[in-house]
Amino acid sequence: MSTTAPARTHLIEFRDVSKTYTMGEIAIHAVDHASFSIDEGELTIILGASGAGKTTILNLLGGMDTVTSGEILVGGENIATANERKLTDYRRAKVGFVFQFYNLITNLTALENVEFAAETCPDHLDAREILNVVGLADRLGNFPSQLSGGEQQRVAIARAVAKNPLLLLCDEPTGALDYATSKAVLQLLADVNEQYGKTVVIITHNTAIGTMADKVIRVRSGMIEDVSVNPDPTPVESIEW
Repeated sequence: MSTTAPARTHLIEFRDVSKTYTMGEIAIHAVDHASFSIDEGELTIILGASGAGKTTILNLLGGMDTVTSGEILVGGENIATANERKLTDYRRAKVGFVFQFYNLITNLTALENVEFAAETCPDHLDAREILNVVGLADRLGNFPSQLSGGEQQRVAIARAVAKNPLLLLCDEPTGALDYATSKAVLQLLADVNEQYGKTVVIITHNTAIGTMADKVIRVRSGMIEDVSVNPDPTPVESIEW
């Protein structure tokens, strides 16, 4: 008798979301009536060219910007109607951020950077353990200036994961890295998704890496062009670009 895997539940729902910026008399529709869902535990890639609106989507999902209209449900809560205090709590406890340029605190060591972020969250993970997982057990006492770009990005990922957030948001996480280091960082994000069951969302313009994802959301001119589910993601080591 065959069995089927239990259905995942939606962690994120964008419901007819729009974000419009006004410059004088010109209205710029950065996000235009976007609707999609991301399931708990999915690795999702939001794909689009520069200016397509994908980073605005990330900023809205991360509680760093507010919608013009629509709803954004995260774990059943509509963050689109949250006040600034609630958004601050949401960003601190429920979202781990990984940016293109690391954003580490320069006068703190790798361990201190991770501890500083983790200890603001009630259910945080052990900083040393996470740095060991990302392959930096021998670099705990190094400052960012003593680390390579790839190592700094690993610290940034460890910092985000150690918060034990609901989701991990990654904005062009390989944009400042060379090819080999980029693949190592993508593998690390895939491992975090698999080993910790974290919902991982990666924003990128690199179409080649879409095949590693459970779901790909393509954005064009602020609109959702296509949403595709990949039942058999490609291993990172097999991806070329």
